[in-house]
Amino acid sequence: MSDGLGSASARAVGYAQVLGAAALWATLGLFYTGFIDVYGVPPLGVAFYRAALGFAILLLALVIVRPAWLRISMRDLPLFVLFGLVGVAAFYITYVYAIHLTGMAVAVVLMYTAPAWVALIAWRLFGEGLGWIKLTALGLAFVGCVLVARAWNPSQVQLNFLGVLCGLGAGLTYGLYTIFNKIAVRHYPPWTVMLYALGFGAVFLLPLQSAATFRPLRQPMLIVWLLVLAIGPTLGAALLHAMSLQRLPASVVSIVATLEPAIATVLAWVFLRERLSVDQILGGALILAGVLLLQQADGSRSGL
Repeated sequence: MSDGLGSASARAVGYAQVLGAAALWATLGLFYTGFIDVYGVPPLGVAFYRAALGFAILLLALVIVRPAWLRISMRDLPLFVLFGLVGVAAFYITYVYAIHLTGMAVAVVLMYTAPAWVALIAWRLFGEGLGWIKLTALGLAFVGCVLVARAWNPSQVQLNFLGVLCGLGAGLTYGLYTIFNKIAVRHYPPWTVMLYALGFGAVFLLPLQSAATFRPLRQPMLIVWLLVLAIGPTLGAALLHAMSLQRLPASVVSIVATLEPAIATVLAWVFLRERLSVDQILGGALILAGVLLLQQADGSRSGL
């Protein structure tokens, strides 16, 4: 009886952890919008600060607590360099610009096309099959993107084309982030993987910065909020997500994490007064339905 209660308690903690991770990730749009509109930090600067401060804080923590986790093999260096370039630098850039150009709610929905991108990449590069479930999921995601982007309206397409492109790019690069992460954690602790991904990401982002990136640092509250961004949605969410995987199957964690767009949409409505139209809400629902189908297919295959 006590084992059953203990197991139920562990599952409850796991659900709370993944919900916490989703809620923290959902606040990214608020941080990005505030840094750009209130403090005057350029979008590229926001991406750089998130990677650089996340790296610095995690490096300090590992030096103090787990110095052995700092070591990696030189043969794995190209993997971490590519991870930092695509999974961090490119992802952070496309996502912050998607939020800046299309709004928080639309950007987070488009970013959740990531599982569809992963399915296509796995099909082309790794020879994974595309059964009817995956094909249906990809179809739902495609139709959902058309509705969210309002692609049926030429004037809307012209107005939001670059932002929608950035949103889809965020989905693609986040999908690649997932692939790189799965490969790297086979050999290293998640925190080692994150440390080097953020570090190389910051290195690639640094040359893109101008004086406008550093000028707003004269505002003390900006520094405080940048630290909150690094500790909360960047490192804290990843920690909660990793801990939830110790208590719940990966497929369950992935499904619960899809609450992030819903939470972000509510936050955008409450704090930024953003509202999705009926067709955009329907499109978002179709994208999430496709994600759930893909997770079901992966869960069935892995036996989770």
